[in-house]
Amino acid sequence: MRPVIRFVLGVCLLVCGGRVPLQAAVVPVATASQLVSAINGAAPGDVITVAPGIYNLNQNVFCDNVGTAAQPIAVRAAAAGTAFIRFNAIEGFKITAPYWTFENLDIQGVCLSHTDCEHAFHIAGQADFTRIRNNRLHDYNAAIKGNGEGNPFVFPDDVLIERNEIFNSTLRFTGNPVTPVDVVGGRRWVIRGNFIHDHGKAQGDGISYAAFLKGNSRNGLFERNLVICERDHVGGVRLGLSFGGGGSGPPSICEDGTCTPEHQNGVMRNNIILNCPQDVGIYLNKATGTGVYNNNLYNTTGIDVRFTASTADLRNNLLSGAIRNRDGGTSTKAANREGVTAAQWTAWFANPAAASFALLNGSQLVNLGQVLAQVPDDYCGNARGAAPDIGAVEYGSVLCNTAVAGGGSSGGGSPAIFRDGFENGAMEDWNIP
Repeated sequence: MRPVIRFVLGVCLLVCGGRVPLQAAVVPVATASQLVSAINGAAPGDVITVAPGIYNLNQNVFCDNVGTAAQPIAVRAAAAGTAFIRFNAIEGFKITAPYWTFENLDIQGVCLSHTDCEHAFHIAGQADFTRIRNNRLHDYNAAIKGNGEGNPFVFPDDVLIERNEIFNSTLRFTGNPVTPVDVVGGRRWVIRGNFIHDHGKAQGDGISYAAFLKGNSRNGLFERNLVICERDHVGGVRLGLSFGGGGSGPPSICEDGTCTPEHQNGVMRNNIILNCPQDVGIYLNKATGTGVYNNNLYNTTGIDVRFTASTADLRNNLLSGAIRNRDGGTSTKAANREGVTAAQWTAWFANPAAASFALLNGSQLVNLGQVLAQVPDDYCGNARGAAPDIGAVEYGSVLCNTAVAGGGSSGGGSPAIFRDGFENGAMEDWNIP
């Protein structure tokens, strides 16, 4: 195996729109064995730069060296759509230490049996401040998995999942859970600006979610995501975003040894969720103190607030179907536009079935929302007005491309979709057909 070669930089350089930390060591890799070796030997500040090519791996890769806030460890391609990592293994990257960042990678599960490809990323234990950004992840049961680990359990906190495309090319033929972003426990996870689609499950209970946070997790945020449950294929019962998912158990796997509530003080805002015709676009299962604001739900059955532990505030949402309190769930709501019919959607918007919410007639939603401190901007990062609009988009002089997650990149004059202070400059765009 070739030795790891580090090029130490004494200045801050721009790489893929992010910042390379001072005194970072750029570690170039061009083969699968070099990639594994670089990760095994990673030191704080390393920027493991993956050359264009295909990397076939038949093993889990363990990311257990510790980065720091000043010197995170990064694994990234120089440009999106150039480095293709193919895992024939239960898990791809297992991250159990803090401050790892993965960017611009195309990661696919290639197992013959769908049951054998579970996760592209398994974020566990002490993996605080993990960043999964601008990747394409496909053909996994739960491409991103988060959970506690150790004795006693420690849960990863402050994780950012941002601007990824996550999907499956076919239905998943497995009885295992199928949810592209499946998180049990942890605090302050941010799921932002992702394109999640086609997550159907063909076996077992046939139920799948686009993403959920559960297991007594706390202070989670879903914002500016584009979820299309059925775009390239149909089948199974597909739900959109959830705090609580299908529930957790036993209690030992949840924060504080209890799974009730499933989530505390979460917020969903400015998401666009469509074509989940068999079930709801937003599902709150034992989710306490949840805010659901300014979301578009097209061709779903609506929003469920379920079980006694669920309490929610719902405002400024635009949706097919209804907001329902079920099995003891309670909510307050105002300025929502429920029960929007197919005829109304097509009269108001250019092509909602294809996620185009360009406005044709805004008389039922423009300037009719409530001012919310929790929602300062919209799906594209444009500021909300003094009389905000209902739904995910604030209509005005600045156009918003709703067919792209988060409205697009931060370059070319578009508003920045990033808020964690790490980036300067535009991220690479995926060429998504």
